[in-house]
Amino acid sequence: MAALKMDFYVILALHAALLAAAAPNLLQNPDFESLNNWDCSTHHCELTTDKHSGQHAIKSFGRTQNWMGPSQWITLKQNTRYEAVAFAKLLQNAQGKMFSKAYLSVEFDFNDGSKNYVHIAEQPTVKQGHWIELSGDLITPNKGIKASRIYIEGLDPGLDFLMDSASLTELPENTHWKAEADNVININRKQTMHLRVTADGHIDASQVQIEVIQTKHAFPFGTAVAADLLLTGDARYRDFIYQHFNWAVLENALKWQQMEGQRHHIDYDKPLRAIHELKSHGLKVRAHCVLWSVDKFNPSWVQGLHGNDLKQAVTERINGVVPKVKGLVEAWDVNNENLHGWFFQQHTGDFDYILDIYRQVHLADNTIPLFANDYDVVASSIMTTTYRDHILRIKNANVGLGGIGVQGHFGQGVCPDPTLIKRRLDKLSETGLPIFITELDVVVSDENHRADCYEKALRVFFGHPSVQGILIWGFWSNRHWRGEDASLVTGNEFRTNAAGQRYLHLIEQEWHTYTKRPLSQGGNFDVHGFKGEYQVKITYQGRALKEQHVTLGDSPQTVSLHVTA
Repeated sequence: MAALKMDFYVILALHAALLAAAAPNLLQNPDFESLNNWDCSTHHCELTTDKHSGQHAIKSFGRTQNWMGPSQWITLKQNTRYEAVAFAKLLQNAQGKMFSKAYLSVEFDFNDGSKNYVHIAEQPTVKQGHWIELSGDLITPNKGIKASRIYIEGLDPGLDFLMDSASLTELPENTHWKAEADNVININRKQTMHLRVTADGHIDASQVQIEVIQTKHAFPFGTAVAADLLLTGDARYRDFIYQHFNWAVLENALKWQQMEGQRHHIDYDKPLRAIHELKSHGLKVRAHCVLWSVDKFNPSWVQGLHGNDLKQAVTERINGVVPKVKGLVEAWDVNNENLHGWFFQQHTGDFDYILDIYRQVHLADNTIPLFANDYDVVASSIMTTTYRDHILRIKNANVGLGGIGVQGHFGQGVCPDPTLIKRRLDKLSETGLPIFITELDVVVSDENHRADCYEKALRVFFGHPSVQGILIWGFWSNRHWRGEDASLVTGNEFRTNAAGQRYLHLIEQEWHTYTKRPLSQGGNFDVHGFKGEYQVKITYQGRALKEQHVTLGDSPQTVSLHVTA
C-alpha cells in the first residue's frame, strides 16, 4: 500500500510539473533585464542589481499615488483560469506605520466600455528589506475583454520598491480532478480489515451471516454549534448534530467578546456546559478562539488598551480560558483572522507579539495542537501565499503551532472550482502541517445546484492528503449566519434540503462502509473500509451469536471469530 501511495503521488507531481512546463509565460521581459515592455509613465523606474533572480530588477520611485508601479498590458481570454506571480521588495518603511500593504492586481477594460479592477494577491504586512512573493489565481470575467493590465499597487505614496521575477500563465482545467480525489480517498482514508471466520463442522454455513458495520468515522466531519440552541433550543437541532456529525466547534460561546463583555465578569458556564453536552454524545470539540485579531470583535473594554495593559489582559484571557477546557477539546484556534486584522500587534507596537501569544497558549496547554485560522486562502487565493508564509513564520518559531485552519467561506453564488482549490491546498501543504477545513459554507440559492457545489468542495477537500478534517459552519437555515442559501436543513419544518441530502449521502453512504455476506461465500476475506469504529456481527439462523468492536486506524486489523451453536 505504501508503494502504491508513493507511485500515485509521483504520478500526480509529474503531471502537475508537465502542465506547468507546458504553460508559457504570457508576460514580456518577465525578469526585468531591461526596462522594455513595462510602463512607468506615471512615476520613475530604473534597473538595479538588487534582484530576486537573474541580473536585474526594476526600481520604482517618485510615486505619488499608491496605485503607481510598473505595469504591462496583456491579452487575456474571458472565463479562463490564470495564475500570476511577482516578487517585490520594499526599500523603506512608511513613517509611523508598522508595515505596509501590497497587491498584485489586474485592470480589465471591457468591450462595452466598462472597467474592473481585481486583486489577485495581497501581502498586508510588508516591511522593508525583504523580497515578498505576490501570487494567486483568478478566473477572468465572462464578458468581452478589450485589454488588460497587470501591476503591483497598494504601497504608500513616496515609498520605493523593487519588482522582479514575474509570470502570468494560463491554467488548464483539471478534468480528472474527481478521479484523482477518489484515488486519494481510497488510499488515504481507508484501511484493510482481514476477516477470519470459522465454524463448527455441523454448522450450516449458508445460515451464518457476517456483518461489518461502520459505526463512526475516524475522519472529522463536523459542524459549528450554537451553544444556546444546543442547551435549551429545538430538540431536532440537537438530534441532527448527534446523528450526523462526529466533531463540533462552538460558534460563538468561547469567543472573548461573548465571554467577557465586562472585565473580570466571565461566562465559563455556557461554553463548558455545551462542550460537556457534545462530549457526552461522543463528539470531539475544537476550541474557537482564544483571540480575534480584528479590532471590532474584541470586547469594547479591550479595544482601548495598549502596550503592557493589553498584554496583561491577553495573558489573563489565556490563563483563564485555556486551562478551563484543557482535556475537553482537541485543538485551539489561537489568533483568529490575523491576515485581516493586526489589533494585538498594532496596539502593543510589537510585530512579533503574535509569537508570544502562541507561546503562552502552548504553555497553558501543550497537549493539543494550536491552529491559525483565516479566510481568502482556499475559497479564493488572494491570501494563500501570504498565509503559507505566515504559517511558516509561526511554525519556525517553535511555539506549538500544529495545524492550518482554513475557513472556506465561498462567495455568494460562487461554486467551488476543484482545479483552483487543489492548487491552493497544495501551496498551503508546503508548510508540512495538516490542514483543517474549519468553516465551510457554500451560498447558492437553488438547493439542487447548492448540492452540486457542496459536493465539489467536500470531494476535493476529503480527496486531498493534507486535509485532516472538515467542519461546516452551521447547517440549519434558521440559525445559519448566511441564511437559507447556505443551509443543509430548511426552515421551521426542519426539512433536509437537496444540499443536506447530498451531504448525508456522501458522509453516510458513499464514504461509509457496510458489508454483509453468508459464511458459505467464504470466511476468509478482506474489507477495505473507511477508517473508524466498527461492529462485526455474526448471526446464525437469525440469532445474534457474536459481536466484536474493531477500530480501523492506520494499520490493518485482523478479526478472528469462531461460530459455535
